[in-house]
Amino acid sequence: MKRAQIFLLAGTFVCLLACEHTAAFAFQNPGVTVLWPTKGWTKGTIGDVGVDEKTVASFDRDLSSGKYGLVDSFDLIRCGKLVFESKYPHDYGKIYGKEAKVKGPLNARLTGPYNYFDPAWHPYYHGTDMHTMQSITKTVSSVILGAAITRGDFKANLDTPLMHYFDETKVKNVDERKKRITLRHVLTMTTGMEWIEDVAYDDPRNEANLMEASDDWVQYVIDHPMVKEPGTVFNYSSGTSELLAYIFQKETGQDIEEYGEKYVFAPLGIKHYWKRSPMKVVDTEGGLYLSGTDLAKIGYLFLHDGMWDGKQIVSKEWVKESLTPAIDAEEGFKYGYKWWLLPRAGGLDFVWMGMGFGGQHLMVFPEKHLIATFTAWSILKDPPSYVEEFANKLVPSVKGECPAK
Repeated sequence: MKRAQIFLLAGTFVCLLACEHTAAFAFQNPGVTVLWPTKGWTKGTIGDVGVDEKTVASFDRDLSSGKYGLVDSFDLIRCGKLVFESKYPHDYGKIYGKEAKVKGPLNARLTGPYNYFDPAWHPYYHGTDMHTMQSITKTVSSVILGAAITRGDFKANLDTPLMHYFDETKVKNVDERKKRITLRHVLTMTTGMEWIEDVAYDDPRNEANLMEASDDWVQYVIDHPMVKEPGTVFNYSSGTSELLAYIFQKETGQDIEEYGEKYVFAPLGIKHYWKRSPMKVVDTEGGLYLSGTDLAKIGYLFLHDGMWDGKQIVSKEWVKESLTPAIDAEEGFKYGYKWWLLPRAGGLDFVWMGMGFGGQHLMVFPEKHLIATFTAWSILKDPPSYVEEFANKLVPSVKGECPAK
């Protein structure tokens, strides 16, 4: 469904990350053995991979204490090893018990998977370790699209007009600008269509909620009027991201979830659950559930240029394009193909991020071969940012290159 609120002080983050610019990926160093976590991450110790133990312990205590709100898990991977993992249990049935029974922007249907206060659905899927990813779903959907392009199953190029997939006589507000929207614009949040999502998610004006309260999400989105020329302005839209599921079906004749299971999730050893709209369209804007450690595999795949244990899941070209800034976004970020990109000093290198409502984060620091995932469910108020704390204290403490074997 929704993105995270962006809490970072981006300038501070960039300065801290500028202090060390070493050789990037383990697979580029012939002295380092690549560990493939298909059947589970190899466990390591913090000290063995250059992570400061005291800094991690202090950060863990802060997360556990509730200083940063309702954080559910924190996982840290370096050099292909899971070196720290922790869960922070919360009784969400009690925490959001009152809200679960009252209709509102986050509970328009009162029952079912889009009641964001229902502990059977949020934040964990029916008591499993699969946590709602919210808008990190967008990032993963882009990865699946890349896999289909790599395999030749999605044949249209990214300059294909969006309206190619619709009957113009059944779409409202069609003008020449809408006809110029391309698939690339859908991927980069630059369609130029009107969409209000820069307000709080418990605000009745938020169109992500209004879309989810409707029956036909795709029609709700495509009927919106144009306000800007496509490709010129970033406007965050969960709606345009939901169009990916529809487009994928039209172009390939296949369901994006089923395709993703076969060609991305199964090869990487990822277990998932994926919600659908009332019309059974896959929720590519926010309906995916993964564990934090499985989410990290998406970052690991991109650290290795789309390669996984000898198999090219997505092409090097797709990885490069996805992580290349297409547009200036918000709070110092740039945006690629559903990836948030935070510039380091000089603006040539980036931290790669997926972010989701409630506090979901995938963070990849390629120059340190470091991946962090966070899950959380702070959905009614914004706590202090653990992301800023992580960037300010923990990331700079990571030293050295990955040890050779």
